[in-house]
Amino acid sequence: MASAGLSLTSCDKFLDKTDPTATNFEEFFSTEADILRVVYSSYLDVFSNTANNATVRSNFFYMEEGKSDNAYSRSAGDNHQSIANGNLNSNTSTVSYYYNLHMKHLGRLNTFIANIDKPFVEDESIRVKYKGILEALRCWHYFKLTSRYANVPFFLEPADLSTALQPAKSKAEILGTLFPMAEEIANSLPEDTYTTNAYMFNRYSFKALIMRYALYNGDYERAARLAKEIMDSKKYELFSNYGNLFNYSGDKINKEYILRFNKESHPSAATFSFTNLAPQSKTGSGQAYLVPVKSLVDSYWTLQGRPIDQCPLHTKQEYELNPKLNRDPRFAASIISNGDTFNGEVINIYDPNSTYSYEKIRAGKSGYWFKKFVDPADYSRASGEMEFGVIRYGEVLLTYAEAKIMQNDVDELAKKCINDIRRRGGLDMTVADVTLSGKSQQQWIDLIRNERRIELAGEGVRYDDIIRWKIAEDVLNKPVYGHTRLVNGQLESLKIEDRTFKSFNYLWPFHESSLKVEPGLKQNPGY
Repeated sequence: MASAGLSLTSCDKFLDKTDPTATNFEEFFSTEADILRVVYSSYLDVFSNTANNATVRSNFFYMEEGKSDNAYSRSAGDNHQSIANGNLNSNTSTVSYYYNLHMKHLGRLNTFIANIDKPFVEDESIRVKYKGILEALRCWHYFKLTSRYANVPFFLEPADLSTALQPAKSKAEILGTLFPMAEEIANSLPEDTYTTNAYMFNRYSFKALIMRYALYNGDYERAARLAKEIMDSKKYELFSNYGNLFNYSGDKINKEYILRFNKESHPSAATFSFTNLAPQSKTGSGQAYLVPVKSLVDSYWTLQGRPIDQCPLHTKQEYELNPKLNRDPRFAASIISNGDTFNGEVINIYDPNSTYSYEKIRAGKSGYWFKKFVDPADYSRASGEMEFGVIRYGEVLLTYAEAKIMQNDVDELAKKCINDIRRRGGLDMTVADVTLSGKSQQQWIDLIRNERRIELAGEGVRYDDIIRWKIAEDVLNKPVYGHTRLVNGQLESLKIEDRTFKSFNYLWPFHESSLKVEPGLKQNPGY
């Protein structure tokens, strides 16, 4: 905190001022427009920026998949590769990047919140709303920090030299303060999505975020209660077509997005999800910085809701060789694969002359690509205008179901939540209906974990899931593969890289530079 927060309390560069006439903090932060500018930049600098460069791209929510067993991030500069493959130590630049980013903005937010009464506003309710949004953003930073590092400096006021050098607080103590405080903030916010600046937290979008981190931290009662509150609000619903949620047919008109990043949340309204995720092609801008891998592909169960190695209709080998055979329709809605037609071209990843060849750098190595947030309309233009659902109603339903399962209290609503997700996804509900057979708690756990994986694939939650479920030692401790084919009668999969995960990697290390300037920090075990 000393390295970031102290410079902010002295208003270094007036906290990223944009007013060239301001000569001190009071002049910079004096009007309602100044408050709005601060709120906007507090989202943009960390969460909502969609600009086309590595620093910004690495922070965007869907790129988080590159840390997990769902995907491969081909650019080391995106700060995901070293985490996924286990090259993580106290000198890894990635860990200082994230830590410093969050701590810098916490210092910034503390300063603005402490001075929120100074700017002139005509309507005091506006001040209350923006203060709540800034406080909610501060919670988001701490939720992220504690998820990665556990015990960190915790301040709700601007830090000075004496407070900044205090020992870090335990994760349990921070969350004990954070969760009730966050709910109080949420209840102070307006209920409805704003007509303008719809990306900003309202009551239910912030409750959805609190719900997510309650689930991540094993607070199942709170997670289920908040999910039920969101359901009971009747403000959100599943969009009728799963695939169209993630393209221009549905991104702006659905009522499923709860926390959304729209064109108001980033400059010039340009988005680059096509560039980041689409395959390389003859004239398109696709760079395939993030691609799905075989582990994710094989996790899609069958049309009947069965694992591919437990289906009597086809062999596991048949499913591996043909991922679309009798498969959950969400696969075709989420992933582009060999043999698909993309912008009029049939993809052949084994043709060395094709732009889609797995050997081409911009092809991404796996032979698969994410279809979510990739719209063909962006093929021939430099940027897009996609709206993104960072948290959506489908996650709320899955959260309620998982929280009840983990409490060994699988009620009828939990079963309905799973069935609603499956039915919308297009499964054969004559077999896939979860009420048709009894299940042990472990069977329910296996089902909800896989349902969550495929429903939310490519949406940036998988890494947190494998960390909280304590399965990363299994799923990240093996080579990662791509497309599978039959060669001389044997299955052969494209090998992308080797990965390792040690038992202490569930927490990240603090960088050596942070430890030197912040004596209150204590290195996490194993590093």
